[in-house]
This record gives sequence, structure tokens and C-alpha cells, in this order.
Amino acid sequence: MPALRLAPAAVEVTAGPDGVRVRNRDPLGPYPDALVEPLEHWARHAPDRAFLAERVTGGAWREVSYAGALRTVRALAQALLDRGLSVDRQLVILSENAVDHALLGLAAQYAGIPYAPVSTAYSLVSTDFAKLRDVVAQVTPALVYVSDGARYARALEAVVPPSVEVVTSGAPPPQRAATAFAELATTSERADVDAARARVGPDTIAKILFTSGSTGSPKGVVNTQRMLCSNQQMIRQTFPFIVDEPPVIVDWLPWNHTFGGNHNVGIVLYNGGTLYVNAGKPASPAVFEPTLANLREIAPTIHFDVPRGFEMLLAALRTEPALRERFFSRLQMLFYAGAGIAPQVWDGLQQLAVEATGAGVFTTTSLGSTETAPAALAASWQAEGPGSIGIPMPGVEVKLVRAGEKLELRLRGPNIMPAYWQNETLTRAAFDEEGYYAIGDAVRFADEDDPSRGFVFDGRISEDFKLATGTWVSVGTLRLRALAAFAPLVTDVVVSGENRDQIALLLFPDVERLRALAGLERDAAFTTIVRNGTVQARLGAMLAELSHASTGSATRIERAVLLEEPPSLDAGEITDKGSLNQRAVLARRAAIVEDAHRIVPPKHVVVLESSSAR
Repeated sequence: MPALRLAPAAVEVTAGPDGVRVRNRDPLGPYPDALVEPLEHWARHAPDRAFLAERVTGGAWREVSYAGALRTVRALAQALLDRGLSVDRQLVILSENAVDHALLGLAAQYAGIPYAPVSTAYSLVSTDFAKLRDVVAQVTPALVYVSDGARYARALEAVVPPSVEVVTSGAPPPQRAATAFAELATTSERADVDAARARVGPDTIAKILFTSGSTGSPKGVVNTQRMLCSNQQMIRQTFPFIVDEPPVIVDWLPWNHTFGGNHNVGIVLYNGGTLYVNAGKPASPAVFEPTLANLREIAPTIHFDVPRGFEMLLAALRTEPALRERFFSRLQMLFYAGAGIAPQVWDGLQQLAVEATGAGVFTTTSLGSTETAPAALAASWQAEGPGSIGIPMPGVEVKLVRAGEKLELRLRGPNIMPAYWQNETLTRAAFDEEGYYAIGDAVRFADEDDPSRGFVFDGRISEDFKLATGTWVSVGTLRLRALAAFAPLVTDVVVSGENRDQIALLLFPDVERLRALAGLERDAAFTTIVRNGTVQARLGAMLAELSHASTGSATRIERAVLLEEPPSLDAGEITDKGSLNQRAVLARRAAIVEDAHRIVPPKHVVVLESSSAR
């Protein structure tokens, strides 16, 4: 590996009255009171450096420098103040990632006005607008921003009251008046914008990020300036090499989510880097193509993605030598989050890095949530493969509490949310009597004799279940094994078996790969693919191979069934970031679950040969 400045892995472990405490030996350094302080700093010290860039008509990049961004942010902040926005009358952003979106969000922070960036899927994919309606009902929007009024017209008409001002960078919505973003951006500053900026401090609410739990309505997580700034200092101390060269990233991760909007945007801003807004997404080859087009032109220093994105990128890097050379030319770190990456994807990326540069590339991950700003644990060393989630970051205190056979992870530190937005009941339930946030994850030591080697993710406490025999099943661990075993024919899996006699998998297939495996035409029906003998035999072989590593009923998967319908956003089965809500899938597809666990299952259910009742 090329030499990078990385923090040493050193922890202190102590015993508490109700669990083990672990903290990083490196104390958290000072950090600013507001995230706009770095913007002001870089506007002074690197005024002409590009901060944000996006593709415009014709394919050129529109770049905004740090000095230009600060000028526009101040003008926008004045415009928001002129309209009476405040902690009680917030800004709501429905737009996808874009330069104007970023500038408006920073303007709200500059003026001390909370803003809520909302998943675009709630407006553009949803058919009933139920989640959008729920989110808007939880805040008091005084202004709603959309990138293009025509695209968001149906959502605006369905959810946003006529009395709320709409601002758009593109066409106005056809059925209502709207203000042009350019009008706000040319507002003349007055003294009150400086007065508002002076009032912004560590406890000022920066944004409200909505996250859907396993059930119920989206929860509003209060993100303060203290959370955002302390977390960026934690990241800088964990990966100090980001100070040595301003980070350059090409990023698609949505800004309504903490990974994209807090972690990635924050790393760029805090360390004076450049963010190229990426319109590509790892949803399909066509939708992913803009990512490849951008990476053919821009060589990142850090690349962030979810595992599915890395899988699609790996396939492209293997077939395009020029893209491979460009991508790895100055890459310092690959960073995955959202789910565990498959070992074959990890190994494939390392192999290509060696081919392109003669050395591997530092690859790591972190653990956190919207409530933790998000990074709480991170691995500052090169592991041999996926699995390690690292150690507590500087300033984070970990408490490990026994939960059955597992260790439940609880967290405390300046990066932890103070509350859920206007929901005292949820807030009280989220913290224990010592003020530790119960994140809901289980972890285990990678090496119980050497805590500095960090933790391994051990699943979500709420997802684990017992078989009818009373044996506990660790869903997170099993899911990762299943994903690796069924790759590349399956894109995701859900584990079933609560109070059942055996474990079954619900498989979300890569239909094109299965169709090719079966040698069928493109218009072949899904039922034809599922019942194809070659497909059934391959899946059966994969299931048998997976069973070889099992140690008992809690790890042996005996059934598998392919799902025809992709996960539904409206039904809460999937987030806009692409991660599955396991419980929502099981509840919505209860009939399929029943089929999978029948004593004599239907023909389309793949059954482990040794357990077959046919």
C-alpha cells in the first residue's frame, strides 16, 4: 500500500457496572462552532479553488469556487431572513443533489435556520406521496425548494400548501407561482445577515434529517452544529491524510441521507476539497452510466459508495483499461458503507489497483447512523478483507451491554443527536440512564485478546430471531454469507425463519443474469426463468455450497425463493439509498414466506437436498 497518514489503533477498555466501556486513546481536538466556519476559512485561504461542480447542458462542468460560494451563501441567507424563516419556520428541500441545493442548505446554516432535505423518491417515485406528506406535516415549511418545478409539480400540488413559497432553479410548476433561485441569489446583504451568523453556535440546529425506522412514520433527527463539526474533526483525526491533499470526490449519495449529506459533503468542506456532483446511481447499467462518464474524466482521491455501487464499478473497471488507469491514478481510499461489501468485490478492487498502480488501495468502512452524524466507529488500518468496523473515533465513548448472546452497542459523544424532532417519547427511548444512545447494533471483538483490532458487526438486534427450537439466528452475519454465496445472480437477500423449523432466504434476483444463465429470450416471463431447470440447479448448488460452512440449525439455510417484484419504496421495503428494510419485506410478502416454509413447498422454492421433503 502507498504510505498514508492514518491514526494508530489504540483504545482504552474499562469495566462499568452494566457493561464494558471502550474509548479511543486519542483525545478529540478542537473543532469549529459552525460548519460554515470552514467555508469562510477556505474562501480566505483558497478563494479560487473549486468547491462544488456539476454537469450542465452540453456536458461542461459548472464550478463554484469557495469565494463564490460564500458570496452566494450570504445573499441566500439574507433572502431567507427577509422571508421570516426561523427555527419555527423552516426550509424544506425536495431537490436531488445539485450545486444550488448545497448553497441553499449552507445559507440556512449560515443564518441559523433549520432545513430538511427530503428524499427525492418521496416526490418522484412514490405514487401516493404518503411519506412526503408525513414529513411535511412534522415541520413548518415557510419555503420549499425544488430543482425543477415541472418535475416536482405533482408532489407540490399534493403536499405543499398554496401559502408556502416555492423556489426553483428550473421551470416553475405549471399550477402555481414560484420564485426563481437566481432572484434569491442576488439579494443584497444587510447587517442582519451578520447578526444572524453571529448567533449560530454549537447547539444551533443545522438540519433535520428524516430516517424511516423498521415501522411507522419517518423520524426527524435533529442535527446540531456541534454534531456536524465534531464528527468532521473525528474523521480528520482518524484519516489525517485528508489534510495533506484536498480531497476530490465524485459522489452520488443523496444529501437527505447522513452518509452523503453529512459525511461526504462535510469531508470536502472541512478540508478544502472539491465535490463533483454525480447524477449516476447504482440502480441499473443505464442509470449508472453517468458515474462512469464522470470517472473517465475526473480522478478522485477518495471514492465513497454503497456495496452495489462498488460491484457495478468493478465490472466496468475490468472491461475499460483507460477508466481503470484514470480511476486509480491518485486514489487514496475506497470507503464503503450502508451494508457489508462482498469479499469478491473487495478482492477484485485490490487486484485491479495493483494492476493499475503496482500497489493495493486503502479500503475501509465506518459504523454509524443518522443519529450519530454519522461516523462513530471506523477502521484506520488496512484489513485483509471486509468485516472490521474499527474502533471508537476520537471523542466517542462506547458501552457494550450484554443482550442475550450478543453485545449491544451504545454510544456517547458530541456527535450524538440531542433529540428526535418534536418527539419526546422517541427521544427518551433512544437513550439509557447514562445518556448513551442505543443504536440497535450488535458487535463483537475481532480479537478478544487485543481490543485495538476493533469490532466486527454482529447484526441488528431487532432483526435477529429464534427458530421454533429456541435457537437464536444472527441475521446480519447470515445475510452477508448468503449474499456472497449467491453472487452475482442475486442483488439482495432477506432472511426468514422466526418461530419456524428452518431458515429460508427471499432472494431479489438479477433478472438479466438469470435469463442469460437459462439461455432464454429477453421477453421470457419471470415464472419461466424461475422454473428453468438450469436456474433451479444453479441455485440449488449455491444453497448446498452455503450449507457446507454451517455449524447447526442457526446457520444452515434450507430454503430459497426468488422474488418477482422488486422492493417497494411506498411499502417501506427500501430506502432511497438502496438498503432493505428486512422486516417490511417479510411483512409485505407474508404469503411468499409461508410458501418458503411449507412442509412440502411449491415447485418454485429451492430446497436444500438433504432437507427435501419431496
